[in-house]
Amino acid sequence: MAELLHPGLLLIAAGFALAALTGPARAALTLIAPAAAVGLVLAMPDGVAWRGTFLGYPVVPWTVDALSRLFALVFSIMAFGGGLFALRQENRVEVPAAFVYAGSAIGVTLAGDFLTVFAFWELMALGSTLVIWSGGTRAAYRASMRYLMIHLLGGVVLMAGIAGHVAGTGSTAFVRIALDSPAHWLILAGFLVNAGAPPLSAWLPDAYPEASWSGTVFLSAFTTKTAVYVLLRAFPGTELLVFVGLFMIFYGIVYALLENDMRRILAYSIVNQVGFMIVGIGIGTEMSLNGAAAHAFTHILYKALLLMSAGAVLYETGRRKCTDLGGLFRTMPVTMVCGTIGALSISSFPLTSGFVSKAMVTQAAIDGHLEVVWLLLAAASAGVFLHAGIKFPWFVFFQKDSGLRPPEAPWSQRLAMILFAALCIGLGVFYQPLYRLLPYPVDYVPYTGYHVVEMLQLLLFSGLAFFVMLPLLKRTLTITLDTDWFYRKAGPWLVDALRAGIGAVDRAVRRAGLSTLGAGMGVLSRALGDRGRLARAYGTGTMVLWVSILLAFYLILYYA
Repeated sequence: MAELLHPGLLLIAAGFALAALTGPARAALTLIAPAAAVGLVLAMPDGVAWRGTFLGYPVVPWTVDALSRLFALVFSIMAFGGGLFALRQENRVEVPAAFVYAGSAIGVTLAGDFLTVFAFWELMALGSTLVIWSGGTRAAYRASMRYLMIHLLGGVVLMAGIAGHVAGTGSTAFVRIALDSPAHWLILAGFLVNAGAPPLSAWLPDAYPEASWSGTVFLSAFTTKTAVYVLLRAFPGTELLVFVGLFMIFYGIVYALLENDMRRILAYSIVNQVGFMIVGIGIGTEMSLNGAAAHAFTHILYKALLLMSAGAVLYETGRRKCTDLGGLFRTMPVTMVCGTIGALSISSFPLTSGFVSKAMVTQAAIDGHLEVVWLLLAAASAGVFLHAGIKFPWFVFFQKDSGLRPPEAPWSQRLAMILFAALCIGLGVFYQPLYRLLPYPVDYVPYTGYHVVEMLQLLLFSGLAFFVMLPLLKRTLTITLDTDWFYRKAGPWLVDALRAGIGAVDRAVRRAGLSTLGAGMGVLSRALGDRGRLARAYGTGTMVLWVSILLAFYLILYYA
């Protein structure tokens, strides 16, 4: 049975079915479909399940190994948790689009050839665009269009790279490739667009926060982590990725510290955390690749938990800016506790999942004698605690009393948050099940005295720095400029300027053409008018006579 039902296609089919269902049937399918996908992923045997041909090329739409199973499993879990959290979502498009989005992400992870990867890659872009658009506001619509523009651009670049790869090698197999041709550079660029690598990273904080209170939860999981998966598959050990990842880490930290919008803070932290994964991919050892894969798994869980808590706050208060929030722990204790657990996990606090997974990446840097990289990763861990570990829960749930007294989140939202909080703590304490899912054997113990004390000291220092600098960190009603300025503001200005220039040229050409045409018509009018030279030389009556003669002659010949 597991070989007959593709878990990704199951979710896609469920998405289309959800669009036609209402009431209890819709709610039931929202939970049953991803739960079934989890079961199918766990039951899938390793190896190739489906083969075929497309345009004369062999395709493998379904193949399973440890790496693909890991990502397919966490994507299925995420679809279940996101569906549970979104049970009260009234928009009829969002959850169906989210299931198509999640199913497409699973399709990418199970693809054994570049053609199938690309097909699901583009379907994933369409599904995620609809999720953003379902936010239902003017800002959400405009953000979804910008998002689609960026990802269609990335898709074109990726398709060009795939075409060049297939033409050069004759193979469509999705395997490890080296940066030894322009086509492979294009493939890498296409993957990095979805990973949120600067300078094309601003699409993420631009678009994700504009989705609904539940839509952002889905968005946090699939696009960037699918990019991590394909980079793990195609470019492990590519040294360039170490530098790309380090840039993403500190870029995300700086912008998250500057932000006032709670969901934009968490959106920038996605870029930051994906940077840790990309550094691990770039190092390229078994330890670092295991760390990147494990961190992707745990990140999906704790980031979803953080955005669930933010979504619950938005659902109950309608507020998203830190300057408008505070004191919510009084009436939303479950949301506060779950959000704090997510904040501790992203900060790599001991006994949380983030501590286990991030430790593998930093240990790989030490094992590879990359002391500078390790030092930067350690400093970045302190920065993560500043913006996501303390800043988010402090300004949203504590700090000043905003006067807001919203009720606790609905039961479905609370249950989803409690489930993911339990996973964050469970995988932090009992990490062996996670180890068994990783692509390479793991012989690493994260809970050594040295590592625990080191991390606690780092976090304690970071926490102290936060409260010492609190007057400087208090948010104001500001707007942070990012590279999206170029296509949000400068782009339209350039288009308007270009349109004005073209319009001026067009008007000038029209005036010149009309003037010339008018002069020509004047000449003809003077020549052909009733008082013109030709009229005087040849009478109109004579012309009519000869036309009548020729017409009569033609009719005689036609009917003869």
